[in-house]
Amino acid sequence: MRVFGKSDIGSVRKMNQDFMYYSKDPVGQLPNLFIVADGMGGHKAGDFASRMSVENFIDYIMKAPPDQPIRLVDDGIHYINELVMEKAQKHPELSGMGTTFVAAFIVDETLYVANVGDSRLYLIDSEISQVTEDHSYVGAMVRAGEITSDEAKHHPDKNIITRAIGASWDIRVDFFEVDLQPGDRILMCSDGLSNMIDDQELLDIITATDADVVVDVLVNTAKAHGGLDNITAIVIDPFDEEVD
Repeated sequence: MRVFGKSDIGSVRKMNQDFMYYSKDPVGQLPNLFIVADGMGGHKAGDFASRMSVENFIDYIMKAPPDQPIRLVDDGIHYINELVMEKAQKHPELSGMGTTFVAAFIVDETLYVANVGDSRLYLIDSEISQVTEDHSYVGAMVRAGEITSDEAKHHPDKNIITRAIGASWDIRVDFFEVDLQPGDRILMCSDGLSNMIDDQELLDIITATDADVVVDVLVNTAKAHGGLDNITAIVIDPFDEEVD
């Protein structure tokens, strides 16, 4: 397995509120772990929410007693949601903070994904498929057939998130399971990437770019298209062996 990740402030924002984590090695009971979080909230609240969520989730996974991996991840996300809600209540300057959260791990040849918000996970082979569903106002409109995915990128309400860490005490996590095949690539990203590059260009870049530079090309392309938000990308080649 090979993994490459990069997070960039973009061309417009003054602060990077994205936070990512990846490990090919075991994290607690999980054989590997990959996370992208896109924070929201004024001043430093979004930055605090994304970093706090990822770091406390990892800490929870490291210390948790034996359990089924999916239940462990679900419990961990509920745990960090409570932490963010409690912190925002105690500190008025952090009121309204929250973060998207997409986490994945691979067991044998199966990919498991947990998602809250509109950060995405894609599976790429000869085609590109979005595995996660966007928990957003325009995402619901796309699923209902009211607008196209291209129209969603430019919709004035595209930033309205309907589900996020820190948005409600009662949080619901989506889970997905994908059988992997040799040659598959996995892309995890914040909307600062997916809103700047359409799916066909994402596919062209990821299938034609060497692994060691693919995240640089993705980030630089998003910036060339405007870089209106923070940009984070993790690319996973699950069947490629690391070459020393």
